[in-house]
Amino acid sequence: MTNQSLSPELNITELGRQLRVDAVRCAAAAESGHPTSSMSASDLMATLFARHLRYDFDNPDEPNNDHLVFSKGHASPLLYALYKAAGAITDEELLTFRTLGSRLEGHPTPRLPWVDVATGSLGQGLPFGVGMAMAGKFLDQLPYRVWVLCGDSELAEGSMWEAFEHAGYERLNNLVAIVDVNRLGQRGPTRHGWDTAAYARRIGAFDWNTIEIDGHDVNEIDQAYTQAVQSDRPTAILARTVKGAGVAAVADQEGKHGKPVAEADDAIAELGGPSDLRVTVSPPQTGTRPHDFGTASAIKLPEYEVGTEVATRTAFGEALAALGTARPDVVGLDAEVADSTRMQFFADAHPERFFQFYIAEQQMLAAAVGMQSRGWIPYVATFAAFLTRAHDFVRMAAVSGADLRLIGSHCGVSIGEDGPSQMGLEDLAAFRAVYGSVVLYPSCANQAAALVAGLADYPGIAYLRTTRGDTPVLYGADEEFSIAGSRVLRSSPADQVTLVSAGITLHEALKAADELARQGVAARVIDLYSVKPVDAQTLRRAAADTGRIVTIEDHWPEGGLGDAVLEVFSHGEPSPHVLKLAVHGMPGSASPAEQLRAAGIDHTAINEAVLHLLGQ
Repeated sequence: MTNQSLSPELNITELGRQLRVDAVRCAAAAESGHPTSSMSASDLMATLFARHLRYDFDNPDEPNNDHLVFSKGHASPLLYALYKAAGAITDEELLTFRTLGSRLEGHPTPRLPWVDVATGSLGQGLPFGVGMAMAGKFLDQLPYRVWVLCGDSELAEGSMWEAFEHAGYERLNNLVAIVDVNRLGQRGPTRHGWDTAAYARRIGAFDWNTIEIDGHDVNEIDQAYTQAVQSDRPTAILARTVKGAGVAAVADQEGKHGKPVAEADDAIAELGGPSDLRVTVSPPQTGTRPHDFGTASAIKLPEYEVGTEVATRTAFGEALAALGTARPDVVGLDAEVADSTRMQFFADAHPERFFQFYIAEQQMLAAAVGMQSRGWIPYVATFAAFLTRAHDFVRMAAVSGADLRLIGSHCGVSIGEDGPSQMGLEDLAAFRAVYGSVVLYPSCANQAAALVAGLADYPGIAYLRTTRGDTPVLYGADEEFSIAGSRVLRSSPADQVTLVSAGITLHEALKAADELARQGVAARVIDLYSVKPVDAQTLRRAAADTGRIVTIEDHWPEGGLGDAVLEVFSHGEPSPHVLKLAVHGMPGSASPAEQLRAAGIDHTAINEAVLHLLGQ
């Protein structure tokens, strides 16, 4: 293996050849991977590292560093070969690709300090890059550039076109999409094959600068990057390449996707053999710090009088505006429903940190992931039902270890006449299933305000469910609420049953408990506002004391609050008798009260269920 340090005048073609060799080598060692998808983009990335990327690998937290996102995350052998060429990893670590405990996973994740976001679910890297570019232009206000390597297959994903549209609208001239048009997908040719003009017409329609090049001509690549950094618009470089370039047995051959190159030793010999060329990536100009929007201060949350009626969505909006005043690193993201979610309070108070994504929930979630990777604290709000459209972005955000605060309003049948298309009935289950997530469902305005503020420093993905209609304020403004907490609102030594609920149905449970008391039945009532993680200790105590638990939720019976309670008793210990009240039938249009009654989750239905459970 030759060892040679490369000057700025290095032979980029030789570096590209080495990247191909190393992609073949590490995939062969792992007996899996995507070397052919790496080989097509090797010249593109060799030129980027040698001439245009500005990055300090010894200081990945330097705020002026450029950002490189592999949207085609399956080309990870190329990324790791680049890290080796830059001296960030050794050849020995390169050959640990895809092995247990290795940082070099099948698709890149932030386990590596030079990776900002996890990719691999195609169609997400460019939307993430849009968020980073927005952070650079509007928040950090620094001149770093965001480079995103895209595959031509993923341009079939709708999220890519949300990204193209939004980047063009925001004129993100610090964003460059490098599209590796290698013609072949997993099962055969892509939709447009090598027709780079077809892509150029479509992307250009979103007000991007487009450049069509030969992706194996180093001079054309170099000139395209130079034009991109001079453009006043985002740039898409459409590079015609050959999948598996350099090895005749796999070059432009169908059926070779996602497989190590057969006869790897022969392929490596055909490429010229292993080498150890090193490229010195130019560091950024340092000394400029990210912009700040003021100095942090103590928060003064809104206060609501006990006994009045205020919607928790209103409390969310007013609390977020107050949090934005106290915390200049908080940003708000909306998908054209700020007036309904009450994010508008934040938008009015802090317009410079409010971002409108129109009805593009996937891009909104992706932008939040990109912004948090730069240290900002995003709160994202829309109807709970519409967050399901972007759930894959939430799933991948968990892989990234991202910090997100997601607020879903208009939950359950209690929204009333709008009907099932607007009703979040899957959201508790969906967000409980996210790795490491927190799921909160306040029932009272003061409780909601406290939880909104409390999430600002939560390290992970948090979901807060808000209610559309006004509900009674139960707690004083000075009460504190913690993750994994609960409140016992009715309790006595004579309790015969425990009612467990949160949000809108908690108020129904309280009414039912009062009705039951008049009938001689003592019922304990628990506000399980932390649906994940639950207050298991309080639930176990209630089970031991009463022996019966009824859960009530404005949600489908699968995966919600009722199942969260059942899981507490799924470890072999004696279990109480648990009855779940939830929404079982497909709702239509009706008033909120009619909806709750029809679903069997109002105070009358709770009363009837308890009496039946007690044999009365």
